[in-house]
Amino acid sequence: MNIIQPLKHRPFALLWSGQTISRLGDNLYRIALAWWVLEKTGSAVAMGAVFVFSQIPMLLFLLVGGVVVDRLPRIRIMFVADLLCGLVVTFIAVFAWLDLLQIWHIYIASIIFGLVEAFFFPAYQAVIPQITPPEVLQSANSLNSLSQRVTGIIGPALGAGLVALGGTSVTFGLDALSFFISTLFILPILRANVEKTQRQESANETATGQKSMKEAVRQGFADLRVGLKTVVSIPWIWISILLFGLINITEASPRAVAMPFLIKDNLGADVELLGLLGSASSLGFVVGAIWLGQYTRLHRRGILGYLATMGTGAVLLLFGFQFPIPVLVFGMFLGGLFTSVFALIWTHTLQEMVPGDLLGRVYSIDALGSFVLLPIGFSIAGWATDLVGAPIVFLVGGFATIALTVLALFHPAVRNLD
Repeated sequence: MNIIQPLKHRPFALLWSGQTISRLGDNLYRIALAWWVLEKTGSAVAMGAVFVFSQIPMLLFLLVGGVVVDRLPRIRIMFVADLLCGLVVTFIAVFAWLDLLQIWHIYIASIIFGLVEAFFFPAYQAVIPQITPPEVLQSANSLNSLSQRVTGIIGPALGAGLVALGGTSVTFGLDALSFFISTLFILPILRANVEKTQRQESANETATGQKSMKEAVRQGFADLRVGLKTVVSIPWIWISILLFGLINITEASPRAVAMPFLIKDNLGADVELLGLLGSASSLGFVVGAIWLGQYTRLHRRGILGYLATMGTGAVLLLFGFQFPIPVLVFGMFLGGLFTSVFALIWTHTLQEMVPGDLLGRVYSIDALGSFVLLPIGFSIAGWATDLVGAPIVFLVGGFATIALTVLALFHPAVRNLD
C-alpha cells in the first residue's frame, strides 16, 4: 500500500499539512517550555505542576468533548481550537520577550491548552475516517503518525538550537505562528462542506424545533452511556485503556518531568541533549510508522503491541542506570519505534471495531481513561525527583511498566487479538 495515497484526497491533504506545521510548532514550544521552567524555578515540582494544570481541565471535559464532536461540525471545532491556542502562545511569547513571563502565567496557559485539547483531540481523531476513503485509512493513520514524528525529529533539535541562540521568546513566537498557519489550512475544508451530513442533521433539528436544554442534557448523557457501553463490551479496548492509565504514570511521567533534571544534574549536559533525545525518539517512531504503513493488516496485534510496550519500559532502565549518552540516544530511538507499534495498532483497531458515529465518544473515553491518573503521575514524579533524584524515578518507572504489561498479557483478549 502506498503510504502517500491519502494525500491525493484534498480534505485530508489540507488537514494533514496544517497539522504538520502546527505539530512542528508544538515541539518547539515543549523544548522551550521545559528549559524555561528548569532555569526559572529549578524545581521538578514546578515542572510537574505545568503538566498537571494542562491535564486536569482536559480530563474534566474530555467526555463532554466526545459528545460535542459527535454532534457538531468537527472541523469547525478544530479551527476555533487552533485559533485560541495561537492567541495564548502569542501572549506567552510577548511576555517572555519583555521578561515579564512568570510561572503562574504558564499555569494559566496550561489550563487553557488542556481545555482546548479536550475538544480538539476527539474531533481530530474522529474526523480522519470521515474525510478519508476506507481503502486508504490505514495509510492515512500511518501518515498522520509519520507527520507527528517527523516534526518530532526536526522540532526538538530545532527548538533546542533556537533556545540556545535566540532565547525562549523566539521559540514561543514560532509556535504561535504555526497555529495561525494551521487555521488557514482548515478554512478551505470548511468551505468545501466536508461535514454536510452533520450539518444536515443540525438543519433538520432546527426545522423541527429547538430541543430544550433539559432534553439536550438528557440526550448528551444517553450518548455518553452508549459510548461507555461500547467500550465495556470490547475487552481489548477496556483492558488497554486501564493498562495505559497506569503506564502513563510509570512511563510517561518520568520522561516528561524528570528528563530535564537527569540531563542537567546527572549527565552534565544541556538543552541540546534534551532536543537530541526528543529527535531520536521521533525518528524511531517514523521508522515504525513507515514499516507498519506498508501493511494492509498486521497479525498477532495484541501480543505485538504489548511486547512493544514492554520495550518502552526497558528504555527507561537505560536512563536509570545512566548509560553513556550514545546508548541513551539509541535507546530513545528504540523507545519511539516501540511506541509507534502500539500506537498504530491501537488507532486502527479502534477504527475497525467502533462504528464511525461513536468514534468521538470512544476516543474521548479512551483519552480520559488513559490520562486520568497523569496529574498524579506528574506530581509524584516531580516530588520524587526533588527527593531521591531522577535516576531512581526512571528505574522505578521502568520496572513498573514492564511488570504491568506482563500482567495484562495474561488476559486472552490481549493474546488472541489477531
